[in-house]
Amino acid sequence: MALPYLEAVLCFMTLNYIFETYLNIRQHRALKLPTLPKSLAKVISHEKFEQARAYSLDKSNFNFVREAITIVCDIVILYYKVLPWFWTKSGVLVTNVGLNAENEIIHTLAFLAGVMVWSQITDLPFSLYSTFVIEARHGFNKQTFWLFIWDMIKGILLSVVLAPPIVAAIIVIVQNGGPYLAIYLWGFMFALALLMMTIYPIMIAPLFNKFTPLPEGSLREKIEKLADSLKFPLKKLFVVDGSTRSSHSNAYMYGFFKNKRIVLYDTLIQQCSNDNEIVSVLAHELGHWKLNHTAYSFVAVQVLTFMQFGGYTLVRNSKDLFESFGFEDQPVIIGLIIFMHTIIPVQHLLSFCLNLVSRAFEFQVLSCIHLKFSVVTAFKFGCIYLILSQYPG
Repeated sequence: MALPYLEAVLCFMTLNYIFETYLNIRQHRALKLPTLPKSLAKVISHEKFEQARAYSLDKSNFNFVREAITIVCDIVILYYKVLPWFWTKSGVLVTNVGLNAENEIIHTLAFLAGVMVWSQITDLPFSLYSTFVIEARHGFNKQTFWLFIWDMIKGILLSVVLAPPIVAAIIVIVQNGGPYLAIYLWGFMFALALLMMTIYPIMIAPLFNKFTPLPEGSLREKIEKLADSLKFPLKKLFVVDGSTRSSHSNAYMYGFFKNKRIVLYDTLIQQCSNDNEIVSVLAHELGHWKLNHTAYSFVAVQVLTFMQFGGYTLVRNSKDLFESFGFEDQPVIIGLIIFMHTIIPVQHLLSFCLNLVSRAFEFQVLSCIHLKFSVVTAFKFGCIYLILSQYPG
């Protein structure tokens, strides 16, 4: 007797939604508390606290609606076997345009193109409301409607360019991987991750934002001094025009080995009252690098990815699994989609564990136990600033 894979997945999805909604309700109630925590009373003004609380409540209400609609759509799509119907229709479309539907790569790309169109249509109302209602209401949104549309078009074009070779490579690997399939898949994804980490800041990010070198001056000198004190191999300093889209501010770093780069949002420079505050925010990010948090997280993701591919190899030829979801054939991409649904409980357990680790990393950075430089208060200021002090004016 075949196992009820589909029913189990639907059950896991529903239970997970109920549990996460319960947690979100608890958080929502906490956000309604009008009293500023004593630990922040001398750091954040009551006005800033009220602004942060109102913004968080708006996002929380929006999240309740979005998650409810999402879970209903996902359950309907799986229960009524929309995916196998759409797979069949994409094959018909491929045949109608004169291509060979028996070619799994072509068939898969047609299927994914339809999925992308569907995702764009269903996600667009949420994105528009989030950007032009919630973000605008609280003074964050600086993006025009046409810039929003142009960004969306560029994102679609990037997917059209990047997705086909990646999808084709995965299909070929699965079809020819043999007993070492998990290793080949992981090796490909590892190489792809390194490639994307290299080309994204150089070739992709500039398509959406303008990056300019940070001018010579006291701010640059202080950042370079901080980097030297941590032995951070800083090569370039950039300012990104984040203000064209949002008044949120941030700072981040990227690069391999001895070729590190730092990017500051122009909104961060505009909102901070002096250079020391900017350096304080940046110190928090550099603290993660100093404590090897970025490297640890990358290794953890690679281990989990390998384990997931290992699990996939055990079930990828299960006829019962595919039939449970309404598929007569066993396409590679469909197998991956189904497998990711079947391990939902494991994914959420791992996500919880990773959140605990991330939380520990944040406290470790703030405590500065292993850092031998005099910016302890700077770290703490940086963290509080990023969380609560990003409001215009």
